[in-house]
Amino acid sequence: MASESRRVLKRFLQRALVFATGAASAWLIAFVIFPFADKRLPVFLAAAATYALGAYVVLPRAVRIGARILNRGRVPSYTLTGDGLPGDPVNIALIGSYRDLKAAFKIAGWWEADALGLMSSLRMVQSFLLNRSYPTAPFSTLFLFDRGQDVGFQLPIGGSPRKRHHVRFWGLTAERVQGTLGQPEFWQRSARPADDERAVWVGAATRDTGFSLTRLTFQVTHATDSDTNEERNFLVEILDSACLVRDVRSYKPGERVSIGKINHYLADGFVAVAELAGARQT
Repeated sequence: MASESRRVLKRFLQRALVFATGAASAWLIAFVIFPFADKRLPVFLAAAATYALGAYVVLPRAVRIGARILNRGRVPSYTLTGDGLPGDPVNIALIGSYRDLKAAFKIAGWWEADALGLMSSLRMVQSFLLNRSYPTAPFSTLFLFDRGQDVGFQLPIGGSPRKRHHVRFWGLTAERVQGTLGQPEFWQRSARPADDERAVWVGAATRDTGFSLTRLTFQVTHATDSDTNEERNFLVEILDSACLVRDVRSYKPGERVSIGKINHYLADGFVAVAELAGARQT
């Protein structure tokens, strides 16, 4: 009974903190940022500046704080964007070394994404506008374990730069997984495992279908197919049919936090876990 009371109190305090964060953000936007801008700019520009600061600075950080409060110590079911907003669902994990991972996707016919930078971004924009193939196009950076993805792979659809199957991966050493799984420190920042080190590669697989605007901030982003379960199953089937993975099973992560989405996703919460066929047992 005492344990249940503590759990209810903890949940109440968490939600109270999230509500307070949201209220403080709304107050900051309405009673600090706008009046400050309104005294120095015409009303239209003041409203535009307030929107920009609210949508790109204040609210994303409020969402990030809320996610940390609610998700502390739990297995995350989604990644985060650079603004701290919920990103793609976590839906696959592969076990093996970095070399095993890259070799498997190369054999499967998938391309490794270029690093995101000025030149690759310009080439991506050009390929999108001119509808030219760019099979190694870069990915935007999503965050898990307090760091951006370690590697990403993609399979273009019909040669179009606007449509592709793609997956991002974050690596964790087997020792870290075995030593801290279930503890809050498990989700703290860590370095990418060495190329030959046995690791768990946690991934988020989705299918891009074009470009759109985000629902929460109206930023330009890729439009994605809502059924991430189908994309997860597609990726596992591709790897399994080529005998690139073994011992495929499903794992359901901890409770999911519903605080809004950049895109609308249909996700059952299950993570497909498999051993890479080239992985060495230890």
